Amino acid sequence: MRKTLILAAAATMTMMTAAANAQQQPAAPTSPTPATPAPATPGAPTIRAVNIVDIEKLPKETQNQVNDAVAQRGEAGMKELRGSIDATPELASALKEKGLTSQDVIVASLDERGVLTLVTRKKAG
Repeated sequence: MRKTLILAAAATMTMMTAAANAQQQPAAPTSPTPATPAPATPGAPTIRAVNIVDIEKLPKETQNQVNDAVAQRGEAGMKELRGSIDATPELASALKEKGLTSQDVIVASLDERGVLTLVTRKKAG
């Protein structure tokens, strides 16, 4: 399942890298939470830390890019991403500490240093 998470995260990495480069000021993400390293997948970095960022904390342009990526992924992709998060106790625990669940995650991005960023949107209600 971790391999699926890494693959799902890698699929959004390009979009998030472009979004990060477009930011004029860095978002104020929470402190990275150390994560237990996942087994190495050729070509994919190991998850070393997790950042959880609410979409509302991102610049408007970046929010639009995230929303476009979510729309392109579709419901099946979202279910796969969330299933991978739920199957990884370290990620589920990091979200729980923030009062969130995998259902709040809309995008995941794994950078070359092994920092996994989970962008969340709190559901209304």
